Amino acid sequence: MDFQLPHEITEKLADLDSFIEKEIKPLERENDNIRFFDHRRENSRTDWDNDGRPRDDWRALISEMERRADKAGHLRLGLPKACGGQAASNLMVAAIREHLAGKGLGLHNDLQDESSIVGNFPIVPVLESYGSPDQKKYIEGIITGKMHLSFALTEPGHGSDATWLETKAVRDGDHWVINGMKRWNSQVARAHANLVFARTSGKPGDGKGITAFIVPVQSEGHNILYNHWTFNMPSDHAEVELKNVRVPDSAILYKEGEGLVLAQRFIHENRIRQAAASAGAARYCITLAASYARSRIAFGEPLSKKQGIQFPLVELYAECEMVRNFIFKTAWQMDHQDPLEISDMVSICNFRANRLACDAADRAMQTHGGIGYSRTLPFEHIYRHHRRYRITEGSEEVQMRRVAQYLFGFSGKQVHK
Repeated sequence: MDFQLPHEITEKLADLDSFIEKEIKPLERENDNIRFFDHRRENSRTDWDNDGRPRDDWRALISEMERRADKAGHLRLGLPKACGGQAASNLMVAAIREHLAGKGLGLHNDLQDESSIVGNFPIVPVLESYGSPDQKKYIEGIITGKMHLSFALTEPGHGSDATWLETKAVRDGDHWVINGMKRWNSQVARAHANLVFARTSGKPGDGKGITAFIVPVQSEGHNILYNHWTFNMPSDHAEVELKNVRVPDSAILYKEGEGLVLAQRFIHENRIRQAAASAGAARYCITLAASYARSRIAFGEPLSKKQGIQFPLVELYAECEMVRNFIFKTAWQMDHQDPLEISDMVSICNFRANRLACDAADRAMQTHGGIGYSRTLPFEHIYRHHRRYRITEGSEEVQMRRVAQYLFGFSGKQVHK
């Protein structure tokens, strides 16, 4: 077996590095844009007077980065060819996500806003596969940021237990009337429409009977109540009320009662990419901590001579190598079979990598001492960002339950042999 990344992937990584140095780093440095990445980052990015949402100048900088990346042919790399993309493999996209996160904070790949020179648009393949011709008009708008579609699945009383959601839609002639609440409705404040999941038939806990509706955000009764402030700011995660919102039959994405198919594809695609980014961030933290330990003199010798410093970093380094390679193996398998057949492997990647990123950032802070705790260095930012990944896209407990379904044969699933 060949465990090296294919030549076309390593070639692409080098191409991206060259693009970053030529186009993105100069943009990052001009007009004091570095304020969004140095010790001022959180304050510079956050519009505190607008409920903690991202500042307009921060969003404008991201948009310019994405425009340049799109012009260079990088932004749509992982998207279907019908969307102007290159249909890059899961392995290539995972390797890129890991590589870019491994370069540390920068405009090239800022995970707080899920922005990168190689875009992550998990809703786009869903629209391409399941959307009507009219619904597919959102694809270009999502990519360019001119007509965004947000995602409304989670509710105040329901997160990972999505089949128990309480938002309901009732047919009224050739229309539907939607009532309910949504939480963590990310980026809805700058969206043109909201993809709302509501129960249209069946009983709580049923996988069938949940329908996805594309609801224009200006619809009467679609109310953005407030924005949740989070561990890492800015935040763009709203609480949304749907009060007698009327939409036509044509608002249904895919089929009535089959909305969870869309949600599963969206989340599943995001999990492996999220895991790859976490592995890259962990590698970055471990590398910087080891480098600092070699140069920092304490009690007359480098910190790296102390076993109390060595052993925790060795443990993390070993785990990072194993997790990173398991992610690449799983991504490769996703390219050769139905990803849903190996969802336990995707879940292993996700919960172990996200936990690793937090552990590595925490250890990097500890190794650097007081300066590691400060915002002079990026570790606190990395920790606060990646801590959310242990909850989103299915909490790590839900990921472990998924693995248990295969390991113990629950629901007819079997561990891979």
